[in-house]
Amino acid sequence: MQTKWKYGAAIAAFIGAMSAMAVAGAAQAHWPMERVSVDIIDRTDGRVLPIYTHEGRRYVVGKPGNEYAIRVRNGGSERALAVMSVDGVNVITGDTASPSQSGYVLDAHGSFEIAGWRTSQSRTAAFFFTTLANSYATRTGRPDNVGVIGVAVFRERARVVQQSGGRMQRQDSRDAPREEVDRAAAASPAPAPDSAMAEKKSQLGTGYGRSETSYAQYTDFQRASDTPTETIAIYYDSYENLLAQGVPVGRTPIARARPEPFPDWGHFAPPPR
Repeated sequence: MQTKWKYGAAIAAFIGAMSAMAVAGAAQAHWPMERVSVDIIDRTDGRVLPIYTHEGRRYVVGKPGNEYAIRVRNGGSERALAVMSVDGVNVITGDTASPSQSGYVLDAHGSFEIAGWRTSQSRTAAFFFTTLANSYATRTGRPDNVGVIGVAVFRERARVVQQSGGRMQRQDSRDAPREEVDRAAAASPAPAPDSAMAEKKSQLGTGYGRSETSYAQYTDFQRASDTPTETIAIYYDSYENLLAQGVPVGRTPIARARPEPFPDWGHFAPPPR
């Protein structure tokens, strides 16, 4: 039994950990890599953050104080489960993240945006870029993995059911009856530890922000494997910190949200020099 969430117009799902019913290799054989794509959206500036690559890793530049959302898209013709973490913390349960935990279900060719830590079936606490000391992970005693957003993707297992004539037919678990459960997964912050703060004090983390309306409900989902078909990691930090690490973020900090067609007013055309 799992859970279905409705996130705005998109259908998302909050799933409990499930046992594997197929070997990992078999699940991966017919699933192209990067079928699920992930973008980070700066909600304050109203734009998708550019992704920079460095030594095999993907990075985005975060602006302190700005709220952000994680947009996940499913390019395939099957449903998929996306187990999501921020700073090593599951975004639904608030537990230290593991791929076997709760996640959101993507419809075939569907997408959704997750903008905060889930506090109930109707509310989330907004993600926002903040100091390491003020990050939710640090405030709950888990500062070691601050600075990374993760999405572990699972295929859905097709079930085999017995028919009355002794024949077998394949049945997708999306056809199974659904049971809505009234349960909230709220996470409570704890005091921040004093250790490991000095050398990383300028690093960005993700805070536990304002409460927002975000509806979700439970649904059924059977994983095809206990191993993710793909795992996507996007690292983030301030412009200055990423530049110091050698990440090619360019010569200037983040560009403005949108260009202005008439950036200067009140002048006449001067003669050329």
